[in-house]
Amino acid sequence: MGKRLLGVVALAGLLAGQALAAEENGLVVRIAQLEIDPAQVAAYQAAVKEEITESTRTEPGVISIYAVAEVDRPNRFHFFEIYASDSAYRSHIESPHFKKYAATTKSMIVSKRLIETASIELSPRPGP
Repeated sequence: MGKRLLGVVALAGLLAGQALAAEENGLVVRIAQLEIDPAQVAAYQAAVKEEITESTRTEPGVISIYAVAEVDRPNRFHFFEIYASDSAYRSHIESPHFKKYAATTKSMIVSKRLIETASIELSPRPGP
């Protein structure tokens, strides 16, 4: 097995362990649905990629953030976010990189829907 594949396997195991530990300690799962001005989709994608990369790299309470766009409506984005706790989520939205993202993208967002959730079952793939 190559070094890169071993690294990916190790990372998957670490994330699975983090997700399971977080679930036992008040995991927070958020869903957001955003519609972006079609003329600003590329700029929005760049801003959101930067914010997600920084959040997952520097915030231990951010378990994962997934962003997808609809194929038929590429200006409609859906986010699935997992935080270790409510305080981790609050810390995230107060972080300098999130505030930068919010200020940068404010004029790009046509509509936003934030959905509160209750976790039923989250099953990351088991490690090796």
